[in-house]
Amino acid sequence: MNKMERLLSNTVEVVTEKELAEILKKERPKAYIGFEPSGIVHLGWKICANKIKDFLDCNFDFTILLADWHAYINDKLGGNLDKIKACGEYMKDCFEAMGISKDKVNFVYASDYVSDPRYWELVLKIAKANSVARVKRAMDIMGRKQEEAEKDLSKLFYPVMQVADIFYLDVDVAYGGMDQRHAHMLARDTAKKLNLKSPIAVHTPLLTGLQAGGRMDPAEVKMSKSKPESMISLHDSPEDVERKIKKAYCPKGEVDGNPVMEIWKYIIFQEFDRCVIERPDKYGGDIEVTSYSELETMFVKEELHPMDLKKATATYVNMILEPIRKYFENHPENLERFLEMINI
Repeated sequence: MNKMERLLSNTVEVVTEKELAEILKKERPKAYIGFEPSGIVHLGWKICANKIKDFLDCNFDFTILLADWHAYINDKLGGNLDKIKACGEYMKDCFEAMGISKDKVNFVYASDYVSDPRYWELVLKIAKANSVARVKRAMDIMGRKQEEAEKDLSKLFYPVMQVADIFYLDVDVAYGGMDQRHAHMLARDTAKKLNLKSPIAVHTPLLTGLQAGGRMDPAEVKMSKSKPESMISLHDSPEDVERKIKKAYCPKGEVDGNPVMEIWKYIIFQEFDRCVIERPDKYGGDIEVTSYSELETMFVKEELHPMDLKKATATYVNMILEPIRKYFENHPENLERFLEMINI
């Protein structure tokens, strides 16, 4: 698999592929992703971690922005910056537990550079280049509705600051889930107006919550720490994983909006080339699958019962989570400090 194929794998959209191919000619292109430090990390973050590994393997200089000021604006963790910072340190551990060494990426807090006048100059120039209506359309990056800016003016700062982050960090590629699309498009539009470098946008899918499902907008039903029973935490016990997946939405023969099938497509088959789904002999015995497309065909034809699929899903998810659990057994300090601060 060449660099282009690797970066395109497991993505929903790249804006644009032609620009990405051009950037790959650079010896050391730059990319970033931003995260709000806002709570316990869930399985959906494995999609991001795997894509960050792809960027690193393609010789990118990669920055993970721990957007603490953004989390404050977005009222995360009660707007308590000490808790937000503690969460950021815990998140660094999460990435390392998922296979991203801390010495391979640049971890940056927004608070590291907000004292630089150049950053706020960018914020003001971006604000002047865009209408209020245009900025409001990008507010879905916060999980907020446009009218919330009427109650709290800082909410309008958020999209503008995210665009400023992209220009300030001087990245070639802005990476994120599909929920970041509007912000990235705002950055590309603004770059043209201000004659700045236009970021290439790379978007990976959002993992649907276990009990959401159905033909709904993925951005509305994504796996979220705010719905504990509908998400798999990186720290869930094997028993918790089995219990949650057992209750997951997984209608027989249906793939669209099926969170269990998404886990196979976006998580399991990114880690394994061959999987065995165990079944009693009276139901046909064990099945070996070597690709998601093979699994999907089998499921759509109803040759595989949802309960057998769920049992196998729990088995492979627990295999993926086991080294992460071991990491935190050996490095519990930041997790314990964060949990103590939020009274868990």
